[in-house]
Amino acid sequence: MGGHGALVMALKNPGRFVSVSAFAPIVNPTQVPWGKKAFTAYLGADEAAWQAWDSCALMQASSESDAIPTLIDQGDSDTFLAEQLQPAVAGGNRASEKLAVNPAYSARVRSQLLLYRLIY
Repeated sequence: MGGHGALVMALKNPGRFVSVSAFAPIVNPTQVPWGKKAFTAYLGADEAAWQAWDSCALMQASSESDAIPTLIDQGDSDTFLAEQLQPAVAGGNRASEKLAVNPAYSARVRSQLLLYRLIY
């Protein structure tokens, strides 16, 4: 599961998770070319049905009382940042959401993966 999947899972299951993190996710798939192509293939042409699987739509439809700490971390040199990923659309919708866009992203993810490998 990727970052968008983690966001959707947390948003569709309020009360089950205490926080959610997503690294370089596509956050608003109903509004970008990749997402439209994928949703058409998986869910059909009815764009209204797509809303149930779009993390931004789910965030906007969710109750403030269900909000959990949310981190969306994104590298600033990702070639898909502006056109496809659009993390700024999700970042900052609520006080519990944090958007981090930074040049050290790839080095930090590599360090986290190495730590995970050492632990498990």
